[in-house]
Amino acid sequence: MRKNSPSHWAAVDRYFGDLFAAHDEPLNAAVKANRAARLPAIDVSPLQGKFLNVLVQMTQAKRVLEIGTLGGYSTIWMARALPKGGRIVSLEFSRKHAEVARANLRCAGLLRRVEIRVGPALESLPQLKAEGAGPFGLIFIDADKDNNPQYLEWALKLSRRGTVIVVDNVARHGTVIEAKSTEPDIRGTRRCLEVMAAHPRLSAVALQTVGIKGLDGFAMAVVLR
Repeated sequence: MRKNSPSHWAAVDRYFGDLFAAHDEPLNAAVKANRAARLPAIDVSPLQGKFLNVLVQMTQAKRVLEIGTLGGYSTIWMARALPKGGRIVSLEFSRKHAEVARANLRCAGLLRRVEIRVGPALESLPQLKAEGAGPFGLIFIDADKDNNPQYLEWALKLSRRGTVIVVDNVARHGTVIEAKSTEPDIRGTRRCLEVMAAHPRLSAVALQTVGIKGLDGFAMAVVLR
């Protein structure tokens, strides 16, 4: 195996995953159910799931907002770390994906901690604001990347001082540096990062990562006021 190659990155990722993010039956069942339902194979990795789990523990967030449920794999990781009385609101565009996620959460014994709202997130987010659902202590953005700037804007409206905002998949397999790209995902990601870097209410950072998902990355910010 050649060092510093994708296969080497994946091997190191699996080693770390075996140490820190070992799967149990509910997590294995969720992965199998997602594949059986032919959901896109874009779940967070086990280590990324454990990272979110640890973030919930670190922030002690009692309210978590997830934008992009897919099959609920990342939701399970976060719901397991909620403090007593904690709750996740997860937004999912696809009704089919939401049904799979609910089944996975039910299998994991966590459905009572999670509310999944179906429909375009840019319609659900104003509804949450109008209902007074926030502020959320942790907000995880992992949906259609072209709308990342708008998701960040709503995340700020639904946050408080100390809220942690995480945006997934920001490296775009390295294409994020292509300033002249016309791809909506790249343009949306770049604009989101630019806003995070310059926003007076945020202290933010972005990191690229390598592992079983290849070259990836995330951005994270804490709300200052």
